[in-house]
Amino acid sequence: MAEGKIIAISAPSAAAKYQFFAFSALVALSIWGALALEQIFLLALPFAALVLYQAVVDYEKLYLLMWACVPISTEIFLPNGLGTDLPVEPLIIGLMLLYIVRLVSRPETLKNGFVSHPIAVFLLLHLVWTGYTTIISDNIGVSIKFLLAKIWYIVTFFYFSGHILRDEKAWKRVFWWFLIPFVLAVTKVVLHHAVLSFGFREINTATSPFFRNHVSYAAILALFLPIAWFARHLYARFSIAWWIIWASMGILFFALLFAYTRAAYVALVLAIMAYWVVRFRLMRWGLAAAGLVAVLAVGYLSQGNKFMELAPTERTVAHEDFEDIVAATYKLEDVSTMERYYRWVAAVRMSQQDLWAGYGPGNFYGFYKGYTLNRFTTYVSDNPEQSGVHNYYLMLLVEQGLLGMLIFVALNFVILIYGERLYHQLTDEKMRAILMAALLSTVVIFAFLLMNDMIETDKVGSFFFFNMAVIIAIGQWGKKVVSSK
Repeated sequence: MAEGKIIAISAPSAAAKYQFFAFSALVALSIWGALALEQIFLLALPFAALVLYQAVVDYEKLYLLMWACVPISTEIFLPNGLGTDLPVEPLIIGLMLLYIVRLVSRPETLKNGFVSHPIAVFLLLHLVWTGYTTIISDNIGVSIKFLLAKIWYIVTFFYFSGHILRDEKAWKRVFWWFLIPFVLAVTKVVLHHAVLSFGFREINTATSPFFRNHVSYAAILALFLPIAWFARHLYARFSIAWWIIWASMGILFFALLFAYTRAAYVALVLAIMAYWVVRFRLMRWGLAAAGLVAVLAVGYLSQGNKFMELAPTERTVAHEDFEDIVAATYKLEDVSTMERYYRWVAAVRMSQQDLWAGYGPGNFYGFYKGYTLNRFTTYVSDNPEQSGVHNYYLMLLVEQGLLGMLIFVALNFVILIYGERLYHQLTDEKMRAILMAALLSTVVIFAFLLMNDMIETDKVGSFFFFNMAVIIAIGQWGKKVVSSK
């Protein structure tokens, strides 16, 4: 009979014992305090202590945990009109503070090549101008809240991501930590929607609690599909990871079809077109054409007040079926499209009052009613949800002036032009795949910004700033494999 092996188990160290007893005492005290004081939030203290401990021991795990929380975070409304996304927003703020502490203690954390990159420079300029327009805001309280949210999104998803993304493996870790909970959350929505017979009016019920509405749901589906599509290039064909990605794409695409969001379908088509634009080095021509179309459209609608021809009629109604909405859209009889015109007209009229600096970040809702035109009013114009312009570029024009809008447009152009150039410099196919994923995901976001205001949300803003960090990081990874072009 074979001799059994003796496994030696070492006794825990004194430090480990102290940590165990300290944590046990904290758990007991938090439970006692929650019961005695009737303050349920005290039960969160042990979790907060674990998070703090993890931040000290290995903050990268905390960063990945944040990404796992993005798809499952829930919007919570607090007193005094405040709101937050739990559990992700506290993690975003905590990681921002952690990054600042690390930056103060180890300034080399801020890589010169990263912060001096043109994308980083224009993003910083965008943030600085947002700060300036906050100081001179017509309602500084609202603008400060907007600015703070902008800061912690940029610091965490752009600067901290730039620090974390040291190589291809780091990007893959983020991908998987996000993918699994995202697919589970989407599966929940699909199953819930199936119980409701995949009804058009029922989709908003099915998306709760993880997604605010079907637009937010469709936006994250559409922006992530290009990422998943190119992520499969990082794994061997028919490997387990390759099959998981393909299966996930099937679920996500099916979910997108039944999200009933026109902007998502158009955005994906634009992403496919952008792929070929990048491949054939046509980005500058494409951006010039887009700019020319925008200028001509504005000029045409302004001439002789032709925009008044877009005013709603008695045929402008809300529709019960998605097919009717699609038909009504090109006939200009859809109430949601007309409501956008209502707010866009108000935004343009507002911008004329303070063209260069605007009313201050977050202030469209507080002032726009006085600039609306009755001709464009519909029965959904009360806006009880206090939503914004439904066009991020017009929102910037109103709240941060023409200069603020032009800075952001310049940032868009720099991302796309640099991304195209880098794509043709890279020789490593896996790096090319990650770069194209980031570029096309960003194109989807740009398309959504034409119809919505979604940068300052966890579902879209996270990827907007992360994709920029990825594009810069890939240029740094690829220095040794970049051709001499």
